Amino acid sequence: MPSIKITAGDLVFTAHTNDAAPDTVAAFLQLLPYRQKAIHVRWSGEACWVPLGEFRLEKDGKAVGFENHTSHPSVGDVLFYPGGYSETELLIAYGSCCFASKMGQLAGNHFLTIVEGREHLRKLGEKTLWEGAQEVLFELA
Repeated sequence: MPSIKITAGDLVFTAHTNDAAPDTVAAFLQLLPYRQKAIHVRWSGEACWVPLGEFRLEKDGKAVGFENHTSHPSVGDVLFYPGGYSETELLIAYGSCCFASKMGQLAGNHFLTIVEGREHLRKLGEKTLWEGAQEVLFELA
């Protein structure tokens, strides 16, 4: 599986795709390059999220569902939540995190793992917390 370059604000990361989430990875790759804004989470702890509202990630004309979902991502894990109890979103963990919304605990597909630039994830989280939304671009590395 290919590597993904993630540029967030003035920080650059490289992520590997996760074979345990093949549908999420395949569907996400079709979106590249993909540009959004990341904001700081409200309930999940130390993470940034990309709110996607009613957006549905699709593979072969079908919405991607749960694959290898987790509520406890590690630092550098990127999750995709396909919606349901809360809006569709991406979550980027930069520290201690329990994925949640105002409805309670959520779980998302772990489809990317940041392997280069991890030492700058906390800087991204703090910048997003104190300075607001940051442009984020996902593209093939």
